[in-house]
This record gives sequence, structure tokens and C-alpha cells, in this order.
Amino acid sequence: MESNLIVKKSEEMSLMDKLGILADAAKYDVSCSSSGVERKGDGTGIGNTVAGGICHSFGADGRCISLLKILFTNECIFDCKYCINRRSNDVPRASFTPDEICELTIQFYRRNYIEGLFLSSGILYSPTYTMELIYEAVYKLRTIYRFQGYIHVKAIPGADPELVQRLGLLADRMSVNLELPTAEGLKRLAPNKHRKNILTPMRQIQQGITQSKNELMVYKHAPSFVPAGQSTQMIIGATPENDYQIMTVAENLYKKFDLKRVYYSAFVSVNEDKELPALAGGPPLLREHRLYQADWLLRFYGFETAELLDEKRPNFNILLDPKADWALRHLELFPVEINRADYQTILRVPGIGVKSAQRIVRARRNGNLRFEDLKKIGVTLKRALYFITCNGKMMYPTKLEEDYITRNLISNKEKLPFDRDGMTYRQLSLFDDYKETEWKSII
Repeated sequence: MESNLIVKKSEEMSLMDKLGILADAAKYDVSCSSSGVERKGDGTGIGNTVAGGICHSFGADGRCISLLKILFTNECIFDCKYCINRRSNDVPRASFTPDEICELTIQFYRRNYIEGLFLSSGILYSPTYTMELIYEAVYKLRTIYRFQGYIHVKAIPGADPELVQRLGLLADRMSVNLELPTAEGLKRLAPNKHRKNILTPMRQIQQGITQSKNELMVYKHAPSFVPAGQSTQMIIGATPENDYQIMTVAENLYKKFDLKRVYYSAFVSVNEDKELPALAGGPPLLREHRLYQADWLLRFYGFETAELLDEKRPNFNILLDPKADWALRHLELFPVEINRADYQTILRVPGIGVKSAQRIVRARRNGNLRFEDLKKIGVTLKRALYFITCNGKMMYPTKLEEDYITRNLISNKEKLPFDRDGMTYRQLSLFDDYKETEWKSII
């Protein structure tokens, strides 16, 4: 169904002009990462620079992966107060056609600029109309152009569920943006959007994934539905929710909707509006970083939100990462004897990540470990030394006192994922089949 209704002014633009507008319009959507899902070519199609539209993430093996990240259109019928593409803003507008999406993706792929496509959109005329255009583009990519690379598509709340179902059989990953942490915040800043409309397609995708997995266990060649799972995104700092509220929402999403990822996007002020906060220090990037660290603790370290925060202590410590902060408030559990503690206990030691904990458990089968062994394994001893013993001894004579350890941990100057001006210099590695990266090692 090639659209006749896409704005005539947009049709008169060159493809590269559209790319410039719609790649720039997509830059505030952070829920874009490589999933590590495999889609092997069968020999009948293809599937694998310019700067515009290409974002970088990291694969499960640590490779940097490039994706074409664009909006189908930045036209929108909604007027969300925080969005640069809101209806009331006077910004250059453009819309692709389905064939233009295919042409861009294939040409970028053939030149080895990208390995996949991330496609989101504003809402043109209606959610269903826009989803029909997105479906047509992805359908053509898969069937006519035989593209077998990675595709991540945003599902639009309020669209026909049948379109969500059909698109899920073509895409590797789908996501539905939660937008803001609470229904109250959504009502205040995005009055055209409703929490129920957002959760409905999220539930549909979850059920489709579960059904697909069950069918694949019985029929090897059953169609796969969103094999890389679904994700969502929340804007942080535009509304007054505290960290405890935000992490509680995220934890519930993981438990109730089986999400692969929740992304936290520091609020960037792009519009003037009395309902929006004035952030004198700029986007709350450090807060965003702490939320990501806590999110990792929930997903891979066995923590629960209630262990990290509560109503009396509703926000994360700015000076310390959440795991170190938790350890300092539970010094009665330390020091941990590395040669005897179980895996889950070792995981809770600051400076020891998932891979390091696994290596410790394996290595100590061959004999007792020493501190020099832990260093070779990858333990960050400058953080862990206050919380562990090897063969009953600490690395150095040290006091197991909160103030003393806090001063020393702060003096180590935690490495943060943004430069001294506070601007993000790279997207965090947020794939699902995770690999322990440098930023994560501080947990």
C-alpha cells in the first residue's frame, strides 16, 4: 500500500535531504542496540561511510555494530511537551516512502556501512496508518529485497493489533516506548498518550514471543516472532519521580512483561514549556548512569529494587555506584572469603563482575586463590579489597568502617561514560547477551 497521502513537500525533497532530517530527528531515541540475535543468510538474499543515520552499539562478542537509525517520519499528530517533533514545533518535516527505506537500507548495507536497521516514527495521520507504512517497508525489505540483517522496529501504541502481529514475524526486535515512568507524568506532559494504550501492544508482543517459543519447541520451522525480544524507554528527569519509583517500574516491567531491556534517557531540554523542568546543570547524565548500573544489578546480579532503595532513601548516591553503596550499608555481611563463598555471595562484592565471579568459582576447584590470582582473573582489587579475604587474610590491613571505605572508594575516582563537559561520548553497550565491558567493571 504505497502511500499517496505522504506530504507533497516531503516527496519533493531529495533522499539525502530526508535522511538528514529524519536521522537527526531520531537521535533522542536511545533504545537502540544490537541484540546478538542471529539471522543467517540462506544464499538467496543479501544481508551485511556516511555519518547520517548511523548509530553504534556493541555485539555480544564486543564488536562495534553499526545500525541505520532513522524515523519513518517526523510528522506527528501529537503534541508531547518534551518532544522536538511535537505538532506545535516549527521544524523541517519529512517522510520516507517504504521504497526509500528499502533503498537506503540496502545501499548502506552493500557498502558495509551498517549491519541492520532501527526504524521508529512520528505518527502520520493515525497510529494504524503509520504502522501500515512501516509494515510495508519491512515486508518489502524481507521479501522483495531479501534483506536478512537485523531489524528493530518501534510498535506504535493504538495501532491495529493485526499489524503488530504481522510485523513481529518480520522484525528481530520490537519496542514500545513507555515514555515517562508514571501515568501521572504521561498525563501531564503527553496528554494524547495513555498508559493502557502503551501496555496493550507490550502485552501482545510478550504473548507472541511466548507462543512462538512454544511452537518452535514442537515445530523446528515454525515462524519466529520477535526473536530478540522487546524493550522500552523512559525519559528521566522531565517529571519528579525519584529513583525508587523508576526502578520499581522497571522491575515490574521485567517481571510482568519479560522485557529484554529498559532504557533510561536523561531528559534533554529541546522545547520551552512551563511544564518542563529547568535543568541548570544540563541533562542528568550521572543519574542516568546510576539507573543503568542498578538495572544491571537487577538483571544479572540477583538484586531487587527494595535492597537498593526504599521510601526513606529514594535516590541513588551520586558519589558511589549502587553496588558499592549497598555493600557499605551491609558491612555485617563482609568480608567475604573468596575460597568458600557461594557464587551469589561473590556476585555482591564491589569490583567483581559476572564473568569474574564465574572464573573464581571455576578456578578455585584447582586450589585456593590468592589476591594475585584474582587480579589475573579480572577482579578490580582497588574496589574489592575492602570486602574480601583470601585464605582468611585481607589484602592490606584495613578498617571495616563505612566512613573509611567510602573515603577510599571516592578517592579512586570512578570512571564515568561521559567527558568532563558532561556530554555522552559513546552509547553504552546495552546488548542482551552481555559481555563485561570497562564501564560495567566498576559495579
